[in-house]
Amino acid sequence: MDAKEASATDLKRPREEDDNAAAAASMETENGDQTKEPACFSSVIPGWFSEMSPMWPGEAHSLKVEKVLFQGKSDYQDVIVFQSATYGKVLVLDGVIQLTERDECAYQEMITHLPLCSIPNPKKVLVIGGGDGGVLREVARHASVEQIDMCEIDKMVVDVSKQFFPNVAIGFEDPRVNLVIGDGVAFLKNAAEGSYDAVIVDSSDPIGPAKELFEKPFFQSVARALRPGGVVCTQAESLWLHMDIIEDIVSNCREIFKGSVNYAWTSVPTYPRHVSLPLNIQSHGVIGFMLCSTEGPDVDFKNPVNPIDDSSSKSNGPLKFYNAEIHSAAFCLPSFAKKVIESKAN
Repeated sequence: MDAKEASATDLKRPREEDDNAAAAASMETENGDQTKEPACFSSVIPGWFSEMSPMWPGEAHSLKVEKVLFQGKSDYQDVIVFQSATYGKVLVLDGVIQLTERDECAYQEMITHLPLCSIPNPKKVLVIGGGDGGVLREVARHASVEQIDMCEIDKMVVDVSKQFFPNVAIGFEDPRVNLVIGDGVAFLKNAAEGSYDAVIVDSSDPIGPAKELFEKPFFQSVARALRPGGVVCTQAESLWLHMDIIEDIVSNCREIFKGSVNYAWTSVPTYPRHVSLPLNIQSHGVIGFMLCSTEGPDVDFKNPVNPIDDSSSKSNGPLKFYNAEIHSAAFCLPSFAKKVIESKAN
């Protein structure tokens, strides 16, 4: 890899008299080189990562950093991996947490099994994004699947995930996987009409390289690539922070997908949440999913019809989060969100 690895970088809290200089702190790599501390490392609490984004103004999420394992810049984004004190290794893209070893299962399992367990015998699946390989790991649990195409724009994310998150990136080892490094929007435009049973869009937030994955032309391309009665599941932001974005997504999907259109959600502690400093009072994060089907055989997303035989994928480890009960419960919405989303049905 071209990026600089900082595999023996320790962030230590400076003495009290040095706290005011923490914002300009530097880190020493195992080679003795000095590298500027990433901007997402807190100047309020030295030695901590703080997630701040225009997607959640006025809020931050902080984790204590034990060691920086990797810091690099790809053609598309800043990439950081660090060892946290409480959530294991953490992958950060452009200052925003993408996964942690402790809670990645809640996201990867739900974004995959909500759609794939809602249709009988999926055979051909497309994954857009998901360069860490976690969705591939979960798709591989479905014995009926014969082909898994994946288009990820950033090769560095794939390489870093294979190096630092082998239990997540194990999905790349499945012989059914065909990995394409490229633009997911362009890939879908070139896909044959009606060629996929399911499309899973594991995108980051709608800023930077993932912005197009939330726009109407992209959803039109997805619908075109799906067979009649085919399904799509896409990351669809937080009920607590992004109802305006969710409204737009729901409106676009109801226009484009003539089958079923549903919103589901799950709990992922390290995804957007409010943290009150310095007391570190926290409310756990949630992330949502938009699930849609094309016109054709009816799809009832709320009642799974394709159970997973978890014993057939021992190399991927047992399911940690998903089950049939939590599948159905994921579609139960709080009243404020239910009112907004149901209003878009009219």
